[in-house]
Amino acid sequence: MSDNSRNDDGQTRRGLVTRRSAVGVAGGMALAGVMAGAGQAVAQTGKLAPSSGPPSLLYPHESATRSTRSLAATWRFRSDPKDVGEGEGWQKGLKDFRLIPVPSSWNEVFDDVRNYVGSAWYETDFRVDKGWAGQRIHLRFGSVNYTAKVWLNGKELGGHVGGHLPFAFDVTDAVSMDGDNVLTVLVENKIRLDRVPSTPDTARWHMHTVHFPQTAYDFFPFAGVHRPVLLFTTPDVHLLDVTVKTSLDGKVQIDLEASAAWSGQATVTIADDRGAQKASVTLTGGKGGTTLALKSPRLWSPEDPHLYTLTVRLENAAASDEYALKIGVRTIEARNERLLLNGKPVFLRGFGKHEDFAVHGRGLDVATIIRDFELLKWLGGNSFRTSHYPYSEEAMMLADEYGLLVIDETPAVSLVFADPPEIQQARFNQLKQDIVDLVRRDKNHPCVIMWSLANEPLVKPFHTTDPEPPGGNETGLKFFAPLFDLTRQLDATRPVTIVSVQGGSTDWQALGDVVCVNSYQGWYSLSGQLDLAEAALKGDVAKLHARHPGKPIMFTEFGADAVAGMHSQPPEMWTEEYQADMVEMYIRVLETFPYIFGTHPWAFADFRTSQSIMRVGALNHKGVFTRDRRPKLAAHRVRQLWSKPAKV
Repeated sequence: MSDNSRNDDGQTRRGLVTRRSAVGVAGGMALAGVMAGAGQAVAQTGKLAPSSGPPSLLYPHESATRSTRSLAATWRFRSDPKDVGEGEGWQKGLKDFRLIPVPSSWNEVFDDVRNYVGSAWYETDFRVDKGWAGQRIHLRFGSVNYTAKVWLNGKELGGHVGGHLPFAFDVTDAVSMDGDNVLTVLVENKIRLDRVPSTPDTARWHMHTVHFPQTAYDFFPFAGVHRPVLLFTTPDVHLLDVTVKTSLDGKVQIDLEASAAWSGQATVTIADDRGAQKASVTLTGGKGGTTLALKSPRLWSPEDPHLYTLTVRLENAAASDEYALKIGVRTIEARNERLLLNGKPVFLRGFGKHEDFAVHGRGLDVATIIRDFELLKWLGGNSFRTSHYPYSEEAMMLADEYGLLVIDETPAVSLVFADPPEIQQARFNQLKQDIVDLVRRDKNHPCVIMWSLANEPLVKPFHTTDPEPPGGNETGLKFFAPLFDLTRQLDATRPVTIVSVQGGSTDWQALGDVVCVNSYQGWYSLSGQLDLAEAALKGDVAKLHARHPGKPIMFTEFGADAVAGMHSQPPEMWTEEYQADMVEMYIRVLETFPYIFGTHPWAFADFRTSQSIMRVGALNHKGVFTRDRRPKLAAHRVRQLWSKPAKV
């Protein structure tokens, strides 16, 4: 992403990814506490002690004290369908490889692994700038799906379980400063029952529809290194984490955490084009905080996505650290059947969508993100949901800039509560860690207005003839209740929800601060009968309101498949006319209820799925745009509907 951008006046402003910033206070104060001696030793010898704590997961913006470098765009690749690579020593050097772009999904690049979801190896080499000597060197992966095991120069660094979220290693002691370094990654994306998301237990549940690859969810299980792999440097003692909370009166609470139990002084500066305000922070045992009151705060909103630059500087005599990020001043809450942004009701118009595009699959492509946001604005939308997993950090930074409101969702799609207890526990453990990592990653983005802990959890899988097993509802309650508690403990500033579906447990819905539901009257039920579907929809809304009095309600999915270019009069299923009429009916009906705060048709664009008799061309065709972003009739219909202000 570019270092800087220019406004309409031609003046340079700080870009999304902060580069070499000169903001901060020169000089520093003497170290205090237990880290003083270590800092003096580093200054005298130039050699760093081994890392004793976790690596920072802050996005690696460059600054006056930090450097960032993206590793090669082309890596060496080899699939390992029999899982023999590690035993044969492939981590010591990869042979019989081919080249693969990083980031990308291997399923979109090579024909012979198009439907492959097993193990594969990645390898690249790099050299380190000798100017990095005396600094901590970190290796960061934005997302590897689903598991990763990492070696550097033949030395195992560790691993990570779960896609879509970043992980990092301190490689200061493992990297060579004098020659080539070889980085090797074993990626494994097997679809297993005990994972989040998982596969149906086909041994217990007979499926009417068989998919290839077999998943419990309706999108393709893309595999690979999906986001950038970065090297970055920090001083020995550096900022590990920062938490920002804002209020309407302009008060900004800033909590800092250092990489060690360091005691000393820090400076925080909040600046925009109108000026800067500064405050001092005392850290004790590596932690400290302050509240800075902005004069005449300019609130962040879709109409005015104003961002401030927050710069943190640890004043360390051995080596100061500086880090900057963009923040927005805004509040969000669910109260009295409304969603309130900055204390005023807001209505969400937007979509569920996917990180999905031809050739790169789920691999990060900033051009696609910006194009999608431009099209979303063209339609009159103001929001989207990261269905059904966390999207890239680059997407979140761009949403901050565009003023888009984001429902941030975990990877827990299509959970089923009819499986054995040990399976449920494994899923719980993984989802718990995903929630911790997601909140830590995205908590400072003003665009993120809500946490969604799951999409369409059910007692038993779709398309089964078996009755619901006893106790499934209670099993789900015991599963979700502590996760709601955890999320609220991690972040009390945003509503928490799960996205349910027709037939989903209303008890699970009731755990949320808002009610989010997916509905397909006229498609999966009452197929082709929009008149009956409209009456059923009104009845569904009334039942939801009666079950959840006082809570705002949002319809997060509704829609119909339409194969681009298929038409009929009168409208019939699979045609552009039927899709447009169904989406219009839902929007028209739902916007008449005062306690409904949003409508998100499913989906923004067509996306790849597993092969099945349900999916023409292995695509879900519910997008109002085609996979290559050509508008269908529904896109024009939605644009017409959203040209009028929503009633709030």
